[in-house]
Amino acid sequence: MTKPRRLQKGSTIRVVSPASGMWARSELWRGIEGLEALGFKVQAGKNAYLNRHYLAGGDAERASDLMEAFLDPEVDAVFCSQGGYGSARLFRSLDFDAIAANPKPFLGYSDITSLHLMLGRLSGLVTFHGPSASGFEKGYLTEYTRKAWEAAMQGDAPLGSIEMADPNAYLLKVTGGVAEGPIVGGNLTLVCSSLGTPFEVDTRGKILFFEELDTEPWIMDHMLTHLANAGKLRDAAGIVIGECNDCEPRKMDPGFHNQCSFEDLIFELLRPLGKPLIYGLPLGHGKDKATLPLGIEARLDAGAGTLELLETATIAP
Repeated sequence: MTKPRRLQKGSTIRVVSPASGMWARSELWRGIEGLEALGFKVQAGKNAYLNRHYLAGGDAERASDLMEAFLDPEVDAVFCSQGGYGSARLFRSLDFDAIAANPKPFLGYSDITSLHLMLGRLSGLVTFHGPSASGFEKGYLTEYTRKAWEAAMQGDAPLGSIEMADPNAYLLKVTGGVAEGPIVGGNLTLVCSSLGTPFEVDTRGKILFFEELDTEPWIMDHMLTHLANAGKLRDAAGIVIGECNDCEPRKMDPGFHNQCSFEDLIFELLRPLGKPLIYGLPLGHGKDKATLPLGIEARLDAGAGTLELLETATIAP
C-alpha cells in the first residue's frame, strides 16, 4: 500500500463533494473556516456546493472535482465535505492509475466508504476514515476528534492504540484472542454494496472494521448474513465494530416480531465465528471520532479490548 505525504501547517486541502450536497453553503463554510483556523489553506472544488436531487451535482461533475483534486500539484490533501449517497456512482468515471501516481491523504466516512474501497483496491492507497470537512466547524469539532485526526494525518510515529473518547464508556469484548493484519472496511451498508464489484472488500487475513447508523437489527442481520455467505467474515483475521448508533428496533409491524437487539445479532451471528471481536470503539457517526487509516497494519487484542495501529499512516512531506 502507498502511504501519502503527511499534512503540515500550511498544507493546501481541497474539499470535494463526491456524494450528497450540502443543505446550505454555510454548513461547509463553517467547516472550512475551522480547518483554516487550524493552520491550513483550504479550497473548495468548483462543484462542491452543487445540488442535484440527493447528490452534489451530476456524476461527471463530482468525479471531475475528485480527479482534479488528486492531479493538481498545488493540492496536498483531499477532504470530503460529507457523506450521504452517491460515491459508488463515480466508479466508472475515475482514473485509478492516475490517482495511484499522485497519492494524497484522502479523508471521509459513511458513504465515502465506497471511495475508500476503490482507492485501496484499485489505486493501492492508504486512506483515512475520519471526520468530514463540514465536521471541522468551530464549536462542533471535539478535542478528541481533533487530536485523533492530527495524530493520524500529521504524526510521524506509529499511532498506537485507539483510545476511548469517554473513559467510562463500555467496550464489549465479544470474543478473545489476538489478530494482526491490515485494516479494511467502513460503513456496513457500503461494505456490503461493494460485493460483486472490482472494488469488493477483501478481508483475507485482514481486520474487518464496520460501523452503521439508523439501521434496524433485521436489516443489520441481512447485511451481516450477506457478508457471511460471501465468505468475508470467515476470511477475516478479526472484527472491529465501531459505533452503531440508532441500530435498535423502532416499531412493531403486525406479523413481524422485531424485538431483537443489535447486540443479540453480534452474539448470534458473529461470536460463533471464533474471531477476535470487539464492539464500541469511537469509529463512526458519533460526535467523537477517531481517524482510522485504512490499509495499514494493526493488532487487535480482543481480550484486552485494544486496537493498536502498528505503523505510521503517512510519509515525510
